[in-house]
Amino acid sequence: MEFKIENSFVYGLERAVKASGNPMRTEIDRGACDEKDFTRAAKLGGARNGQGHDNYLKGILVHLDVYAPLYWWKQAQRYHWFDFVSSQSTMHCLLKFKVADQCVKTTDPRVIAIAQEKADAVLKLDLNDPKRNEKWRELVASLPCGFCLGATMTTNYQQLKTMYLQRRNHKLSEWHVFCAWCESLPHFIELTGVDKL
Repeated sequence: MEFKIENSFVYGLERAVKASGNPMRTEIDRGACDEKDFTRAAKLGGARNGQGHDNYLKGILVHLDVYAPLYWWKQAQRYHWFDFVSSQSTMHCLLKFKVADQCVKTTDPRVIAIAQEKADAVLKLDLNDPKRNEKWRELVASLPCGFCLGATMTTNYQQLKTMYLQRRNHKLSEWHVFCAWCESLPHFIELTGVDKL
């Protein structure tokens, strides 16, 4: 298995772009977005992180399915607006997987063999066997970092902008795939200004 992002949906883009002009309005404009709105939004969205001018980007919501190795999830979880909607459960699914099929290709085959051996040992025990929990813990503790699990996530353009800027030159190739996915989102580059920062 390899890192991948699927099933992406973007919500609220035009509404957020329109709202980017609210600080200068005496009434909320509920009209359709025009070129002037996108020009203003691009200027504000291209501000450096932390200045607050790009706050409207929080209104552009994104849902996605991510399949990633455990080592990637550890890094991704540091972003507080990259939220789990629901994820595959090691507790419920681990014994249903073939370990080798769930690991990235760079996972050492020796580690995969050990994890599979431990999974097989758990499966051989009766559900009521007192040793089953001990063997289960050994399996979970021995799972390779290259083991992939999927999750449905939700985030927004402001958080994606931060992730993109911090990870675009990262040594893990998964972050390069992630950044390319960000670039594929509607108006992402122009509204966040990441190509200029």
